[in-house]
Amino acid sequence: MNIQGQNYIGYSLSSQSDKTFQSYLPAQDTNLPEKFHCATPDEVNKAMQLAEKAFNELAKLPTTKRADFLIAITEEIMAIGDVLLERANLETGLPMVRLQGERARTINQLTQFAGLIREGSWVDASIDTAAPDRTPVPKPDLRKMFIPIGPVVVFGSSNFPFAYSVAGVDSGPAWAAGNPVIVKAHAAHPGVSDLTAQAIVKAAQRTGMPEGIFSMLYDDGFEVGAALVKHPASKAVGFTGSYKGGMALYRMAQEREEPIPVYAEMGSVNPIVVLPEYLKTNAVSLAKTLAGSVTLGAGQFCTNPGLVFVTKTEGLETFEEQYKSEITNIAPATMLTAGICKAFYKLSSEALEQDNVTKFAVSGLSSEQQNQSQATIAKVSGKDFIANPKLHEEVFGPFSLLVVCSDLDELQDALMHLKGQLTASLMASEKEAAANPDILHLLSKICGRFVMNGVPTGVEVCPSMFHGGPFPAASISHFTSVGRHSILRFVRPQSFQDWPDSLLPDELKNSNPLGIFRLVNNETTARAI
Repeated sequence: MNIQGQNYIGYSLSSQSDKTFQSYLPAQDTNLPEKFHCATPDEVNKAMQLAEKAFNELAKLPTTKRADFLIAITEEIMAIGDVLLERANLETGLPMVRLQGERARTINQLTQFAGLIREGSWVDASIDTAAPDRTPVPKPDLRKMFIPIGPVVVFGSSNFPFAYSVAGVDSGPAWAAGNPVIVKAHAAHPGVSDLTAQAIVKAAQRTGMPEGIFSMLYDDGFEVGAALVKHPASKAVGFTGSYKGGMALYRMAQEREEPIPVYAEMGSVNPIVVLPEYLKTNAVSLAKTLAGSVTLGAGQFCTNPGLVFVTKTEGLETFEEQYKSEITNIAPATMLTAGICKAFYKLSSEALEQDNVTKFAVSGLSSEQQNQSQATIAKVSGKDFIANPKLHEEVFGPFSLLVVCSDLDELQDALMHLKGQLTASLMASEKEAAANPDILHLLSKICGRFVMNGVPTGVEVCPSMFHGGPFPAASISHFTSVGRHSILRFVRPQSFQDWPDSLLPDELKNSNPLGIFRLVNNETTARAI
């Protein structure tokens, strides 16, 4: 399978612009020869118009066809084989084992969505039958379900070339819901995006999907992304990246004549709070666990633990000694891009330059490869952390701040200064946790996922996973970007009043031909009416 380097507009390739860029190999500090053509405004418009047409055609197809499409995508991705993994390894510097796991996760999520829409109850059908004899006002027949919203713009993420990219956590649920997807490929891994796009096009053609259910456009700047968000045919945006980038898209979307939702995941410092008794009895094992989590994937996870809160108590000295030893022995790792690596060193240096912040531990740098990270742990008192908002901000990469509070009261005060997070973790026994309800409440109200005696890295793809959180972790705190409920971002509810049964969607018909569970006159049932 050859890299095309052109924009995918439906089933056609297009390269109107002479503006190109190349794949950058972070471990080698060089470029691959293929050139990728940035999309023009005309190509943006063609992709959006095609998506709008496809949306109307999708509405006529049975749900099972969309499920077949999702499964076909998984088959075509796997058919690419190791070529896809090898390209991802070159473009991201991520190890093959990590990439194999990420590809499996992507396949798993698409497969789960195929099963979800084949079963069908996800539409949350609700039926309240008419009561014409009710007085003083007759009751109409009302039936409600989720319906798709229209073309969805998806921005590929730099740190997950599969799971948060062309066929990832935004595209999968958008297709499952019945929407076309237009992807703005991330310039950090254009070759991976190209190969994945080819797999999706093959899957769409195999399963008879309308042309325009998928398009993918290239750009190494911001113009194409802005044009996609502003286009009147766009109905929602999925984004994973920086706070600055997410908020720029959010503001664009709100300034449109028809504002649209931007589901932006924008980073998190994922605080970990260690209570005294837990620290006393688990000092060594905690240090090992934290060091592994902070440096996993060169710290390039949205769930990287950027803050660890402890108190001056028994076990602290043992923990600090072990933590320092673990970090010192961490091997160097390649960061995703030269820009990300440069930003990591800049932001970590700025944190270390703050008043009363000390360098607690750093890893060695023995590799001759380019763009290598040096894991860094800084240390500060609870009082100085509270006084300096700069220390509350995320540093993307293997950086974490150890905040040593004088007591639990100061720790509690520090937590009150934190903003919204994807995760928060509590290290404590059941008894110790129960004895500190105020700390539990403070952590609970700022996070989307509350972890007990574990680290936040690792996001399980299952119905009970919530991956999101209060602002600014996410632009809209009500929705997850992982798991079956992520589909709810790309639908809207619609009621049908007094419609003839023959004209209703199958999900709402009296006979319940799909056999789904529905709320009928306040009773959840799969029976026909």
